[in-house]
Amino acid sequence: MVTISPIRIKRFFGASIRWKILLAFFVIVGLSFAVAATNLTGLVRGYLFEQKTREDSLLAEKAAAAAAPFFDEADPEGILRVLEENAQSIDGRLMLIDQDGKVQYDTLREMSGHRLQLDEVLQVLTGKAEQAYGMHSPGEETAARLGGSGYNGQLAYSVHAMDGANGPIGALLFVSRIQSLMDSLNSVQLQLISVFVLIAIAALVLALIISQVVTKPITDLSRTMRKMGKGDLSVRVPVRGSGELRELAENYNTMAAQLERLDKTRSQFVSNASHELKTPLATMKIMLETVMYQPDMPAELRSEFMQDMNHEIDRLTGIITDLLTLTRMDSEKGSMKTEPVDMSGLTEEVVHLLTPAAEKRGQQLEGRIEPDLQMNGGRDRLYQILYNLTDNALKYSPDGGRISVSLRRENGNLVWRVRDNGVGIPPQDQEHIFERFYRVDKARSRETGGTGLGLSIVKQLVSMHGGTITVQSEPSRGSEFIVVFPQGGAAS
Repeated sequence: MVTISPIRIKRFFGASIRWKILLAFFVIVGLSFAVAATNLTGLVRGYLFEQKTREDSLLAEKAAAAAAPFFDEADPEGILRVLEENAQSIDGRLMLIDQDGKVQYDTLREMSGHRLQLDEVLQVLTGKAEQAYGMHSPGEETAARLGGSGYNGQLAYSVHAMDGANGPIGALLFVSRIQSLMDSLNSVQLQLISVFVLIAIAALVLALIISQVVTKPITDLSRTMRKMGKGDLSVRVPVRGSGELRELAENYNTMAAQLERLDKTRSQFVSNASHELKTPLATMKIMLETVMYQPDMPAELRSEFMQDMNHEIDRLTGIITDLLTLTRMDSEKGSMKTEPVDMSGLTEEVVHLLTPAAEKRGQQLEGRIEPDLQMNGGRDRLYQILYNLTDNALKYSPDGGRISVSLRRENGNLVWRVRDNGVGIPPQDQEHIFERFYRVDKARSRETGGTGLGLSIVKQLVSMHGGTITVQSEPSRGSEFIVVFPQGGAAS
């Protein structure tokens, strides 16, 4: 005996979704057709049996009515004539049975004088029923004896009472050969089974095709995820079809693109950070070795070296501070505490604070500030945005230059504009200036103490407040940074 372990059953039903769809489709189609075939066979069988019963009963009733007068009068010629007339159109035999159950007349002339112990005959002769009908598989010997020589099949017995002038005189038995009817039913069942097998095969093929079409996007997604799990972030899922599977593929590709971009950004960030940290350390190492191995170095030169090392330390500190700021902002995304901020007062404070630095270089720093403007946000973060932009404008403007800081409401938004007449930014560099560690002029940036992270910090702070920052610049004609905040400010 073949046994199926629970583990195998669990593995089968835990198989891929393709096989689950295939199994479900096959079971639904198979059960539906099996139920339909069973019902149809039952209906056909019931109809044919009912029709056969009615026909045999009517024939037995008709023959009994015709033969009763002759049987009552003991007219053998009349009885034989009636029986032979009725037997011409039937596939079976007619027998007249007296009240003792003995066959008196038989159309095949083989059973005369024999006593029949059939249930249907006994029911009629004992008066329990006027007529009786039954279908039987009597066995080979009885089938040959009642159905005729050489017959080996099923028989139907139709019995009808016969009444004479003084009451019951016997019964008429019609023995019908019904094997051809049973063969027809078996043929119908065989044809239905054949059709079922063909439909099952067609359903299986169709289910395979449908499951292949339905599960291919999922298979592609799974294959792509395995590749991504091995480190290949460039793989994408083919977008096919429509509906939820197409949306799933598109969303996955969007996520994969963001992960790839994030991975490249982080790799570039680590590379740039390593380079930026390595440069001042290497410079300080060279200076320190020079001082160490030249003990007779003049005091003025030694003092100059020490000042340069102090400058590099300050620059290194600035880089580390900006890196920590970026890291802290990354962790604070979506959790920044907000409050109503007086943007007009904040802008005036920044302009007032940086005015001495501008005057030291003969620069003119002016503010055009619309009063009583407020927005929801983090005051320290907003201060850092404007301070960094204004400080950059001072550093990259020539002595005697002009810097303008403005705040106004435009189309329902709050807009900061910081404009200078400095060196400007080449067009090819403008789309990169907000990237981390990107410098338009590396030499000049280091002279001004820049770390290459200031504008990246500004852009991230602006994004945290739901705003946007853009730049408009022409080389040698200055730059203008435009920060736009929505009317409501950052979400609280």
